[in-house]
Amino acid sequence: MPSFIVKIFVAALAAGAAQALPQMSMSTVTTSAVARSTSSLVASSVMAATSTAPPAADAAAKAAALKQLASDLIKEPSSVDRFTKLLTTGGDGKTLLSGQELKDRVVFDFNNAKPADGSLGGKILLANVDNFPILTDLGISTAVATLGPCGINTPHFHPRATEFLTVVKGQIQSGFILENGFAVNNKVVSQVSTNLTALQGTVFPMGSIHFQFNPTCEDAIFVATLNSDDPGVSQIAQNFFALNGEVIDAALGFPFTIAGEDVNKFRAQLPINLAVGVDQCLKTCKIQTK
Repeated sequence: MPSFIVKIFVAALAAGAAQALPQMSMSTVTTSAVARSTSSLVASSVMAATSTAPPAADAAAKAAALKQLASDLIKEPSSVDRFTKLLTTGGDGKTLLSGQELKDRVVFDFNNAKPADGSLGGKILLANVDNFPILTDLGISTAVATLGPCGINTPHFHPRATEFLTVVKGQIQSGFILENGFAVNNKVVSQVSTNLTALQGTVFPMGSIHFQFNPTCEDAIFVATLNSDDPGVSQIAQNFFALNGEVIDAALGFPFTIAGEDVNKFRAQLPINLAVGVDQCLKTCKIQTK
């Protein structure tokens, strides 16, 4: 295995954490009238509650309202019905929303991205059907990520979407590995690597394992658009080491094995999806690891 890939994998085991991409589940279909009524009641209760609620409770109430609205929209029989429900007062189709209420429905603010508590490596925020209900059934979502100096978005894949990534600021090194069977010079697994600078982009096919790494001492920012309103994400190292210890031993144990107590140590140190890694970058940027 190339040394750079080994370092990327090891970096995935480094201490640190960041916010994982949000997921949602869809409810079964019910009548449009009930859905509209439920959504209006939820929105009203949230508005009343947030006037006196502390910031944390305010954010939780808004998130709950968005989830309820997304759940209600998916029940509508047509696109016109969904937009009517979403963009008119009470979903009755008589009066278009206006002002901040309309803006909240059609504008997503990526400035709200924040690192998870104790995280290293950067921050990422995904606009998907879960937190931006207008995307319901539109087949698209978008993430904006900031990778700090030497930051890595650790190897992962999206089970339901292809990703098109564009660098907005800085430099990003990335790579992806396709499904079994793709081979070059009889090498079963071949990594396709890229080195991107500002306003350059690349694609990660659906289901391919991929990563992004900032090799510089300055922040790098990228925008990633995915062709699903619910693309999903699965972090490779983190989920692999969540398997039963015997399964991990069998997968990695030819001829060596990982003792059960060591597996537990790995689990405790895995970041959620962003980490700081790669030795030379850390040395160049004078970043101390823990």
